[in-house]
Parts: sequence; C-alpha cells; structure tokens
Amino acid sequence: MANDGTDPRVLAALEAANLYYLQDLTMDAIASELQTSRSSVSRLLSFARETGLVEITVRSPLDHGSHLEHEIRRRFGVAAHIVRVPDAISEVDRLERVAITAGRVIPSFIDSNMKVGIAWGSTLSAISRHLVARETHNTVVVQMNGAGNTLTNGIDYASEILQRFAAALSATGQQFPVPAFFDHPATKDALWRERSTRRTLDLIAKMDVAIFGLGSPFAEVPSHVYIGGYLDRSDYASLTRDRVVGDIATVFYRADGTWKDIELNARATGPDFDRLRRVARRVCVVSGAQKLASLRGALATGLITDLILDAALARALLES
Repeated sequence: MANDGTDPRVLAALEAANLYYLQDLTMDAIASELQTSRSSVSRLLSFARETGLVEITVRSPLDHGSHLEHEIRRRFGVAAHIVRVPDAISEVDRLERVAITAGRVIPSFIDSNMKVGIAWGSTLSAISRHLVARETHNTVVVQMNGAGNTLTNGIDYASEILQRFAAALSATGQQFPVPAFFDHPATKDALWRERSTRRTLDLIAKMDVAIFGLGSPFAEVPSHVYIGGYLDRSDYASLTRDRVVGDIATVFYRADGTWKDIELNARATGPDFDRLRRVARRVCVVSGAQKLASLRGALATGLITDLILDAALARALLES
C-alpha cells in the first residue's frame, strides 16, 4: 500500500501514534479524543508499526549486542545487526525472529531509483513475509538467480518472494525465468547471449543493493537448494570433492572463500562473485549455529557489507 498521506487510515494511524508515542496519552484518552473505541486505537497503533509509520528501538545497558556488532565490524569489516534470540528456541523460530528484524532493517537500505537484487530460499521467503512497507519510486526488484529444476519451473516459488518485496517497496518486479542450474555449461553460455536474457542480466549487473541468505548443507532448517530437487547424486559428489561449505544465490564457495574452479558453478545461474562484489550494498541474513561454516566461508569471499544474524551465531563466529 502506498502511504502517500491521503489514505484516511494512514492519517488516523499517524494521529493515534503521535498522541500515544509523543504525547504519552493512554489508549483510553486517545479513543475519547478520536471518538472511537480503545480496540480501534490498538489496531491503528499496530498498523502504524507494521507499515513503518512508527519505528521502535530498544536500547538496554545490559545488551551485549552492540559489543558483538563492534567486534564483527572490527574483525570482518562488515556492519552487523544482532538479533537477541533465546538459546533454547527452535531453529525454525530462530529463523523467524531474525527474519522479522531483517524485514524492518532492509527497507531502510532502499530508496527510489534503485535496482534491488534478491536471491530465493528459506531465509528470503521468511523475510518477505515480514517486510515493513516503504514508499519508493522507479525502483526495480530483480531475481538474481534462476529457480527451475527437473521437478518444477520454480516460477511460483520465486515469484511469490519477488512479489512480496516489490509490493512492500512499491517497486516493479523482474523475474529471471531460467533453471537454477543448466545441464551443460555450453547451454548457459548460449542463453546468456540471447537478448531476452541479457535484459535481466543487465539489471543484475546494475544492482545497487543485493539481498541474500546462505545456503548450507549443514543447517537444521534445510536450505531450499539442497532439498528442492535442484541437485542429484552426482552433484552432491561434486560438491563434496570441491569441499563446498555453502552457496550464495546458488553459486558455491569453500571455507577459504574460493569459488571460481568449483565445477557446479559453471552451470549455476547466480551472479559470479566478482560481479556481485561491485554492488554497493550486499546484505546477508543468516541464523543458526549450524551455518557457522557457511558464514565464515561467505565472509572470506568478501561479499558481505551488512550482516543480520542471531546473537548465538554471532558469538560462535567470534569464538571460532
């Protein structure tokens, strides 16, 4: 929805938010002033938070997140956003909590006239459900890598994520309707020369922001590329031989950040890392200590400028 200031609900939510957060009125007092019910005021305040009219920041002197963020910046040269999550929480809930924070942080990185690249997968799908709306103009959200395989064309899965991002940013969405992996490198090379494909590749080459999770063969919440029918037995054997620890947009890498000579990358449709490294802002969202090896390898590639992760994984990263 476009929050252009003319929508009656937006105006009402703004008025309620000003009275509640800036003038410290109770919800009963606001209901009386606005001549509505207390439950309506509660819904207006929730609407204001969900649509980004109100942003709430909690700063605790007992919170060690800022220390972890400082240490990650010092050691790895990336801006970290730490999400406090109970250690005993399930990995599914941990991902959801990190995705909620990412859904509030990421729109602040995006402005009008930008080209925003997004990968697909379990993490991006979760983020797309929690994005706070941000009004932009002439913004394009482009799918960075293909999603098709021998079981599905991948269009429904990837387009749902793409459409949620585009809707939240009032942007245009551009799909990339190609397989995640070609059967033969020569087929990829031939299609990459086609004008229809070049249009999407040109958008990817001009990205201002790239947003991605980390695929991992070790994660408790399975990465979509490893369970969605994208890889066969020979592919898994190839990844083992090449000592792969993870992937970014279906381009695989090792623990030391190397990637160019990994066999499967010759057939992958994600952007090569040399090109991705030219993007001004590269946002990685990751959760769960099982992804530590994948995260260390991703940091070694030099691709990450902004990192959103849970506190347990941040501590494990610094202690490893």
